Amino acid sequence: MTSFHDEEYLKMVDYVLKNGTRKPNRTGVDTIGVFSYQMRFDLRDGTIPLLTTKKVHVKSIIHELLWMMSGSSNIKYLNDNGVKIWNEWADENGDLGPVYGSQWRHWPVFDMVESDNGDWYFMHGQPIDQIAILVDKLKNNPLDRRLIVSAWNVAELPIMKLPPCHYAFQFYARPLSSHERLFPLTQTNYIPPDATAEDVERVLDQDNIPKYELSVMLNQRSCDMGLGVPFNIVQYSFLLRLFCEVANMYPGEFIWNGGDTHVYVNHVDALREQLTRKPFPSPSFKFARKIEVIDDFKYEDFVIEDYNSHPAIKMEVAV
Repeated sequence: MTSFHDEEYLKMVDYVLKNGTRKPNRTGVDTIGVFSYQMRFDLRDGTIPLLTTKKVHVKSIIHELLWMMSGSSNIKYLNDNGVKIWNEWADENGDLGPVYGSQWRHWPVFDMVESDNGDWYFMHGQPIDQIAILVDKLKNNPLDRRLIVSAWNVAELPIMKLPPCHYAFQFYARPLSSHERLFPLTQTNYIPPDATAEDVERVLDQDNIPKYELSVMLNQRSCDMGLGVPFNIVQYSFLLRLFCEVANMYPGEFIWNGGDTHVYVNHVDALREQLTRKPFPSPSFKFARKIEVIDDFKYEDFVIEDYNSHPAIKMEVAV
């Protein structure tokens, strides 16, 4: 079955334009928006929700994801790779404060320590690496209901150049039946028709066939439908695939939850044009090599196949 992931996105744009309320905001450019919207993307067929009704700059999406996964909050890596999307917010040294990846990999910890004279004071403890914890849980306790990573550190919001728009994500691992484990396999994984259920399970385990399907849900407080969301839905689909790869799981769904879901008024005409375009089939995605360590992924490992799209549509970012 051919996937057309654009349809889910275009349906949301149309809904916001028809039902949204106009509001002012800090940027000086009004928005038309609604509160709360959900999109669901079925990624079981290996596709990703990379929009085809306009050309999307995939290079920026991949490099930004790798940058966040590294734990960096300085834009040097992005600029070195031709990605300028954070330049408007960075200070003269390229720093953004403790945003996204900094919270993912280095959530600060303060320990109470007693001095020799009996006084108590705070000192920096070992930062929390939420990504490493998540990988460990997916491998050793995949049915845990606390598979969550958050970038919303209330204590550090004042020193972030921009508080996180996509502020938390949660994973959900679903155990697969033997039939579901077999379904994605080719005929090279032959099992005799008279094999017992125990035989099937043994062969599947010997060949290290995934036992779980992994889905991810993203929560986003502020959702720029024209520019930000088309990046976010692809980026977190890539993120899901990263964790599927290192945890040996099949991809399931990507679920996007939007809070303040809006269109900037200077994007309305561009989005109306996009709504008139007929989607192409969504492209497929794979990794160029087998990777088992979450920090080993490189830009060259991301392989997108059969991406056909309409031309890009120019929209100005509101800072």
